[in-house]
Amino acid sequence: MHKLQVRKFYEVLWDDHNKEEIASVLHENFTFRGSLGQEKKGHKGFSEYVDMVHNALGDYKCIIEELIEEENKVFAKMSFTGIHKAKFLNYEASHKRVTWKGCALFTFKAGKISDLWVLGDLKNLENQLNT
Repeated sequence: MHKLQVRKFYEVLWDDHNKEEIASVLHENFTFRGSLGQEKKGHKGFSEYVDMVHNALGDYKCIIEELIEEENKVFAKMSFTGIHKAKFLNYEASHKRVTWKGCALFTFKAGKISDLWVLGDLKNLENQLNT
C-alpha cells in the first residue's frame, strides 16, 4: 500500500507537477529534507521546493529503480533527470540534460507520507552543471 503512495508522489507530484494532489499524498504535518540540502515543512513548503526544481530543470522526471517496503517505511532507489534551463545550485543555465542518482526514505502516518529524507549524488550533478 505504501509503495503506491510513493509511486504517486513521484509520478503525480513530481513528474506531472500536479500540486493539487499534495493533500492526497502528504500528511498535513509533512517534513522534508531534500537532496539539495533544503528542509521544508507542510504542504506549502514542499510545494515551493517542487516549483524551485521545476523552474530550474525542464522536463524533470524521477525514475524509480527500486522500492523496498517495511512496516511504515519505504526506501526508494532513484534517478533524477531534467534539462538545466535556469540557475540551479549557483550554476547558470547550460541547457543540457543532467541526470543523477539518489535514494529516499519515506515514513508514513495514517496512510500518507509524513516524513521524507532524500540523499542525492550532488558531486555527480555538480560535475555535469560545471561543464
